[in-house]
Amino acid sequence: MLLDLVFPRSCVVCGTDGAVLCDGCTGRLERLGGPCCDRCGAPTAWPVERCRECAGRRIAFARARAAVAYDDAAKRLVGAWKERGQRMLASLAAELVDGTVPRPNAYTITFVPADHDRLLKRGHNPAQRLAEALGSRWRLPVVPLLRRAPGRAPQKGLTLAERRRNVRGAFSPTDAVPSTAVLVDDVYTSGATVSAAATALRKGGAHRVEVVTFARAVR
Repeated sequence: MLLDLVFPRSCVVCGTDGAVLCDGCTGRLERLGGPCCDRCGAPTAWPVERCRECAGRRIAFARARAAVAYDDAAKRLVGAWKERGQRMLASLAAELVDGTVPRPNAYTITFVPADHDRLLKRGHNPAQRLAEALGSRWRLPVVPLLRRAPGRAPQKGLTLAERRRNVRGAFSPTDAVPSTAVLVDDVYTSGATVSAAATALRKGGAHRVEVVTFARAVR
């Protein structure tokens, strides 16, 4: 394509010319398709109902699943996608999710709404773009069911306890929520954001919320 000749593509992970994500770096991404915690999706040696990461916590979602581990390669990919305008990576992320995460048993997909200031800075909401790409693959409608309160500090750099406090009450439902819903976000770090968003969905009428993200922090 002429555009590729004028602006040559290079891999967002390793910088090799030719593709936005080269085959080698695609293979480097650690897929999370093995045994995991049934509740939060943390990788485990064998299947468990609750793991050390989520045991004893009140979690509003029924299940969380992610496609890849949030390692250095995934962080570079997500950074290019979220902060450097590489919006086409949403389709690639959806392809990886679709190949790793079973299609949830739900009728509606929604997404974590972006903070207003970050939305203006980025010009797009990565969670929404991922949700829309998954909706096309899973043939499910994508509906904005949440609003986000302004004035909250970014989650990045906060401790686990601070993350949970920071997003407590940060979301509210926009309308009546279906009984089952898939909640999409780009990265699952501590689970605080998606749990707070799932709480709002349940207040709006959802009985079961399943979380799907592209990447997940592995401790």
